[in-house]
Amino acid sequence: MAAKCIAFLCVVAVAAALPVVPVAKVAYAEPEAPAHYEFQYSVHDTHTGDVKEQHEARAGDAVQGSYSLVQPDGVHRIVDYSADHEHGFNAVVRYEGHPVAAPAPVAKVAYAAPVAKVAYAAPVAKVAYAHAPVYAHAPVSYAHAPVSYAHAPVSYAHAPVAYATAPINQVSFSSPAISYHH
Repeated sequence: MAAKCIAFLCVVAVAAALPVVPVAKVAYAEPEAPAHYEFQYSVHDTHTGDVKEQHEARAGDAVQGSYSLVQPDGVHRIVDYSADHEHGFNAVVRYEGHPVAAPAPVAKVAYAAPVAKVAYAAPVAKVAYAHAPVYAHAPVSYAHAPVSYAHAPVSYAHAPVAYATAPINQVSFSSPAISYHH
């Protein structure tokens, strides 16, 4: 470990003994001239309805400009702005025109299979029984009378099952911005 320390100190001593020679010339920064520019653009897309424009001019630290656009409700918004060291950023907003109701969005109707309304009645069994007449004071006889059993006819009537398609009588459309229910 001692050998490493001695080697490091020798390297430091040699580096300190070398004369200081500048490697590069020192470059002094020139002060930059104030910025001067002007630009503008304009968009008028009839397919999407996008209408906007902007123009701006800068002379040193003072900036002046304006931009305008047609809002979704049809109102033309115009913003004139300026910015400098003395007054900061200032904007004047103007509106031209009157709001026009946006056309109602076309609701996409999702089709669902019709719900079948099923009317079902359980079969009704009509059973007829024949009762022997009962007399209050009939003479009592102990002779066995012949007994006959007749089965009563049983009829089953099936109720008709009606399948009806429900007409679409309600349309709804909903989005985060607009809701429509008719």
